[in-house]
Amino acid sequence: MLADLSTLWLIAVSGPAGLAVILASIRATALADVIADRTRIGEAMAGGIVLGGATSLSGIVVSVTAASSGDASFAVSNAVGGIAAQTLFLALADLFYRGPNLEHAAAEPANLLQTVLLIGFLSLPVAAMAGPDVAVWGVHPASVVMALAYVGGVQMVAKMRDDPMWRPVRTSATRRDEPEDASEAGKPVGKQVTLFAALVAVMGVSGWIISQAGAVFIDRFGLSSSLVGALGTAVVTSLPELVTTLTAVKRGALQLAVGGIIGGNTFDTLFLVFSDVAYRDGSIYHAASANDLFWLATGMLMTVILLAGLILRQREGPARIGVESMLIMAVYAVAVCVEVWLRGGTGS
Repeated sequence: MLADLSTLWLIAVSGPAGLAVILASIRATALADVIADRTRIGEAMAGGIVLGGATSLSGIVVSVTAASSGDASFAVSNAVGGIAAQTLFLALADLFYRGPNLEHAAAEPANLLQTVLLIGFLSLPVAAMAGPDVAVWGVHPASVVMALAYVGGVQMVAKMRDDPMWRPVRTSATRRDEPEDASEAGKPVGKQVTLFAALVAVMGVSGWIISQAGAVFIDRFGLSSSLVGALGTAVVTSLPELVTTLTAVKRGALQLAVGGIIGGNTFDTLFLVFSDVAYRDGSIYHAASANDLFWLATGMLMTVILLAGLILRQREGPARIGVESMLIMAVYAVAVCVEVWLRGGTGS
């Protein structure tokens, strides 16, 4: 289909798909905030599970489509590159937040637990890549463990939300997770959920178009699958997270903003599970390249820095942002330099 289009037409088709993802995510953020208030699940949970999963759909489509076509590196790099890009977006949101420090203001135990879980989930693919090349019906055991661990992790986060064993110290800069209008609590959410589902469908279709365009670019210009996945499709399909994060910060829904990124990243680790199932030539972890492992390690390092920032809760950082945000930006910049200039971005 798209392979027959000229480069100009390819851009003309994929550009609107990316725009559709962005516009749909803006509306989805407002709906997620309303759903969080009316169902009383809280902004952190809504951001991490409802909004995070929805905005990740286009990325899932890209990775699964690439895996089913046999391009393991494209599938894996799109997944782990998206995690790195979305963590960067949280640091960028810190720049736009007018308070002292976003991670300080959005203190929420559920976000801390999700970040710990994310680090654990990222360690499993590393172990799978370094371990023996085994697969049962084409699926690596690590994928099964990740899927089960995600379900268990969601239950743990929900329990912490409902009955926390400790709470962060409240300061003048801390923003509480409270409904904008207390009278909204308990109202029906059927209309909002239906519209939210429609927006999710738009993002899914757009993700498929973007994945097809990315595959054509790889073949047509001889680009590295890792380069296109980590810095091309991963960034484009992660733009909803940037938009939703900035929109949530503007609305004052700080836990929704932070939870959306962390929860979205946690959900993104399932890209590897879905991709492993779609990849029919054995374990996708052993078919991936060293470049993909590099981006996996980059995402893990950025997540560790984020966790440190959430725990330390710096009151005032240089240039109005936290030190953790500056370090996250620096790590991502170095990773991009390594991928583009030192590796050249060609080959597979």
